[in-house]
Amino acid sequence: MENPEPFDVSSGQKPAWTPAGAGKAFAAKVVPGDTAVPPSPHPFTPPLPHFPTPAEYAQAILAGSRPALARAITLIESNAPRHFDQAQELLRQILPHTGNAIRVGITGVPGAGKSTLIETLGVMLCRRGRKVAVLAIDPTSSVSRGSILGDKTRMEKLTREENAFIRPSPTGGALGGVARKTREAMLLCEAAGFDVILVETVGTGQSEIAARSLVDFFLLLLVPGAGDELQGIKKGVVELADAIFINKADGENKVRAQAAQVEYNRALRYLSPATAGWRTRAYTGSALIGAGIEQLWGVIEQFQKKTTASGVWQKRRREQAAAWLRSLLDEQLRDWFYGLTAVQQALPQIEQQVISGDLPATAAARQLFQIAQEASN
Repeated sequence: MENPEPFDVSSGQKPAWTPAGAGKAFAAKVVPGDTAVPPSPHPFTPPLPHFPTPAEYAQAILAGSRPALARAITLIESNAPRHFDQAQELLRQILPHTGNAIRVGITGVPGAGKSTLIETLGVMLCRRGRKVAVLAIDPTSSVSRGSILGDKTRMEKLTREENAFIRPSPTGGALGGVARKTREAMLLCEAAGFDVILVETVGTGQSEIAARSLVDFFLLLLVPGAGDELQGIKKGVVELADAIFINKADGENKVRAQAAQVEYNRALRYLSPATAGWRTRAYTGSALIGAGIEQLWGVIEQFQKKTTASGVWQKRRREQAAAWLRSLLDEQLRDWFYGLTAVQQALPQIEQQVISGDLPATAAARQLFQIAQEASN
């Protein structure tokens, strides 16, 4: 843009704070700004009404609306009884449009670099034309019942990618490293057109195995020199992993990471394979500098190709659907039981008898179930 003409000081249009007798140094000139609005990288979709129906939700999600996807995940995560039927109808409508993504679960001890790995991997995939959805699970406090949900702020580069969607969710007290509605959130992301789903678990330790029943490929993230090498011979999350990635293998840690890789590969020979026809191996790399990330994605693609050809991929999806049904039955039976008025009235007294030692817990449970059966007849 050409330099504007000097401001005419004699016009009297000076800032109010200009000192008396000041010269042209305090003059200014207002020039018109650029009113052109740059095009949005995302396709335009009409905004949802304040109280959308399941059909309106589904239509917006299938059109690729990010706000609709975010609101739909909030809907299915809601514990309000009035939202249950609406959420189930939404899932029924989008179900035919799901199942086309690679679902990858990433677990590991806190501080192993899960968020950094996901950001580096996600940016690489987005720039290759893939659409990546990240479901980051954050622990819920057992005291305040709150969650920080800060994973998105740690993935600053990935948030700027137009093909990425990041959704942090609280565990809500659910065990196993994932949230209660992670599976439903994955289906919504798939319906919105995302072909890679990365699930970052809480990272609580060896008991964190619920994520295995949600994903196609299960990745265990470790760091060198933290005493994790000896855990390779123990039963737990290690035997469920399809690959082990030893992160932070840079600088002085590189030698330690290579030593840990040898130890893990030796230990993995004595464990049954997590997936039929696939041998779990340990790999090294650094998510911070991007080392080993391309090789890791190559392993995941090779896994998909091999298990799809053998039918294991499809079989696992069917087994996961059956497990989903059973978990929902458990949840609804629990809600039904505690929602009975007769149980609510009898529970405090029977609970007090157990606390005082007058009634065994097994007998108390049987008594409560009898009360529930009588109330339901």
